[in-house]
Amino acid sequence: MRSPSRRGARTPPWLVGLCLSRLALSLIFIAYAGVMPLVREAWGMSAAKAATIQSAWHAGYLVSLFVVGMLADRYGARRTYLASSLFAALAAVAFALGSRGYASALTLYGMAGLCSGGSYTPALALIFQHTDPAERGRAMGWFLAASSLGYAAALGAIAMITAVASWRTALEMAAGAAVLGACLGVIALRTLRDPVATGEVRKASPWGAILETLRDPTAMACNWAYTFHCWELFVVWAWLPSFLAGAAGAGGHGQNWGIGAAGLAHILGAAGSILGGTASDRWGRSRIMLVVSSLSLSCSFLFGWMWTWPLWLLVSVGAFYNLAAITDSSVYSTALAEVVPASRLGTAYSVRSVMGFATGAISPVVFGAALDFGRGQFGGTSTLPWAFAWSTAGLGGLLGPLMILRFARLVWRRRHGPQGNPS
Repeated sequence: MRSPSRRGARTPPWLVGLCLSRLALSLIFIAYAGVMPLVREAWGMSAAKAATIQSAWHAGYLVSLFVVGMLADRYGARRTYLASSLFAALAAVAFALGSRGYASALTLYGMAGLCSGGSYTPALALIFQHTDPAERGRAMGWFLAASSLGYAAALGAIAMITAVASWRTALEMAAGAAVLGACLGVIALRTLRDPVATGEVRKASPWGAILETLRDPTAMACNWAYTFHCWELFVVWAWLPSFLAGAAGAGGHGQNWGIGAAGLAHILGAAGSILGGTASDRWGRSRIMLVVSSLSLSCSFLFGWMWTWPLWLLVSVGAFYNLAAITDSSVYSTALAEVVPASRLGTAYSVRSVMGFATGAISPVVFGAALDFGRGQFGGTSTLPWAFAWSTAGLGGLLGPLMILRFARLVWRRRHGPQGNPS
């Protein structure tokens, strides 16, 4: 194991390049969502039909997250990242140039999602393998921040491009960014090499590694904590813009606040990822996870009741809520890497990603159903529907702190033995 690096040590150039690569690759992730209203009009699609194209992306991405972690364990995280980035760039170009209607867009955007997971879990493994223990949380935070900045950049660029050109030009911009991201990855990782396993390390089969992860109580406690974290986070990402847009419209300020809040959410997400990762390096993973998840839960149960507050105050609280919801994201990534053997770290990330992203796909739907129910019972202008809906985010995340406490207890036992004596 490397010795802890000095506080404030210079960020290695390969990490800077990796973050820039991820930022550029991330633009295609949200590109379709940014142009969906224009595509719906151009192709005469219903809202539900148009949304299935985005769903195809998520389905492909979820599958890729599961697969690439195991590929990274077998072939190396660096090799997997570079190969996946190349395929992701090609798929993005194919979607931008080749989607001429619903069927082709559904297929090509689904393929783009299927190729894109390799820029996530293998990169997390790379950061763990090549950074000093005292700097891992901050490094993970910078990497996840790059994703958030990519989403914000995509929304801003699409808004400007569609104002002066076409929605297809906006997609071509995102595809060009993906090509740039793949090239940046090659440049950033040219001096890195995947660790060579010694003869003493036994590599389990992919399914064997999955079973080992599922039977590992410490890893699964961290994974479950991350899963409940995703329940809240995906609700915030999906519904905060609509909530603020609705409040702004009701106050006569127009609907543009919702779009602005979406970009603001991702920019704050970048700051939160860095803040959480750096704090966990100093004060410990479990402690930061517990404090931040408790703050996020408090916001979930209180935010909906603020529907009639002055807009400036509502936006401020919403910004804090988003910050709390994402601040511990990088900490879960670091904490898992520190308790799982390197031989199956990619698989552990795959299991975690499937659990978290699948749950995050469900929670916004539950929120919407609760909002519809509340409006049917109390009327569309009442505060109660929003309070009821936001509470579903808190209810779904309630078990998160319990899993964090379990994780902390298991880590302590692993280090000191069941009776508190060094083992």
